[in-house]
Amino acid sequence: MHTKTLSELSALLQAKQISATELAKLFLKRIGDSQLNAFLHVDESLTLKQAELADERLARNEATPLTGVPIAHKDIFVTKDWRSTAGSKILANYTSPFNATVVQKFQDAGMVMLGKLNCDEFAMGSSNENSYFGPVMNPWDTKAIPGGSSGGSAAAVAARLTPAATATDTGGSIRQPSAFCGVSGIKPTYGRVSRFGMIAYASSLDQGGPIAKTAEDCALLLNEMTGFDPRDSTSVERKNEDYTRDLNKPLDGLRIGVPREYFSEGLSSEVEQAVRNALSEYEKLGAKLVDISLKNTALCIPVYYVIAPAEASSNLSRFDGVRYGFRAENYTDLQDMYRKTRSEGFGEEVQRRILVGTYVLSHGYYDAYYIQAQRIRRLIAEDYKNAFKECDVIMGPVSPTVAWNLGDKADNPVANYLGDIFTLSTNLAGLPGMSIPCGFGQGEHAKRPVGLQLTGNYFDEARLLNIAHQYQKVTDWHLRSPA
Repeated sequence: MHTKTLSELSALLQAKQISATELAKLFLKRIGDSQLNAFLHVDESLTLKQAELADERLARNEATPLTGVPIAHKDIFVTKDWRSTAGSKILANYTSPFNATVVQKFQDAGMVMLGKLNCDEFAMGSSNENSYFGPVMNPWDTKAIPGGSSGGSAAAVAARLTPAATATDTGGSIRQPSAFCGVSGIKPTYGRVSRFGMIAYASSLDQGGPIAKTAEDCALLLNEMTGFDPRDSTSVERKNEDYTRDLNKPLDGLRIGVPREYFSEGLSSEVEQAVRNALSEYEKLGAKLVDISLKNTALCIPVYYVIAPAEASSNLSRFDGVRYGFRAENYTDLQDMYRKTRSEGFGEEVQRRILVGTYVLSHGYYDAYYIQAQRIRRLIAEDYKNAFKECDVIMGPVSPTVAWNLGDKADNPVANYLGDIFTLSTNLAGLPGMSIPCGFGQGEHAKRPVGLQLTGNYFDEARLLNIAHQYQKVTDWHLRSPA
């Protein structure tokens, strides 16, 4: 039962072949038996209460397609009854008085919440080693990282601890862990998913999205997850779509842009081979490969690591020990309380990014760093605009390598940052991007998955999901699960 897709679980629930309560108990048992550290807070009584309500809706024939289906939320989305920590000591015991819009939408649809998922502190990281509550392990190989910052979400879906999870993506945090854990994940166009109740990291880059087993599952989740929210000033006012509508369209004549910058020095041979094999599969489906250039790819890392920390330094200023969250015990005055609370409450990586962000926004450096980064960000968006004149979708690797070992890059933040080179530009341009499993590494990495990245034009999620679904109909990478 735990290996079934969302559509399969939905059909069983609607046919009364299983109840929401039975399904919730099954997944709660799997979570209880897991050693991956993917979940931060589970409350069986709250989950079973939601399952009972779902069963009542199903009995009254008032169900949505997802009523009774379990889901878990990344601990960046605030929740009324479960703790909302953002993976940080500074919010270790915080419970929100309200639900994030995304959480509320799934609750209104009748989905059953299993709990909150581990993540890098304030979503800052690419390995899930920056969580105050300890790292998440990759279910394919427990010596490996699951990716980050949504490592708990990807690991939980891969290990079949939940059939679906929410996640957030600021610079690749849905796509990279999805790739490393062999699952499907999509980051929608910036503004598609409400950020209300999503603990902010970098407000012009953050975007919520789903992680699930298949592209079809992601489409079903996006149907509930997206939509205009007047409480989010960055929410885009567009008519609601059915993201499943084009899943079965053939791919004849599809133009796939292959950026030459993605297949150069730094890309491991095992990742390149898996991605090239996937591109060949698309050619068999009727697609045509087009050589394109995204010439500012190498500038994505310095641009992102100026803009994102700058926004983080502003967003995280609210955590001061006065209004909520952790407060240092011993201090002499208000300034001392601020200093000690933040230095004790924030982890190393968060402090590093706050310091960098404050520096680039300071007098005398603002023009040289922040404004210059925003100018190059515009050029990166222009690269994509020009590329989409020649192609319908852009494909390449999600990450230059498969998942590395836990601890391998813990003392080298720059090495971690370099792993994001293929995902950052999508966020900087605000485009939709997706990762789907397309193979495994080689030799000692034979158990470590490889992800194929699909990048679409603005608001082209339905096409991305169609392209991913057609690939998944002729391959079985997405059906494989860790031992």
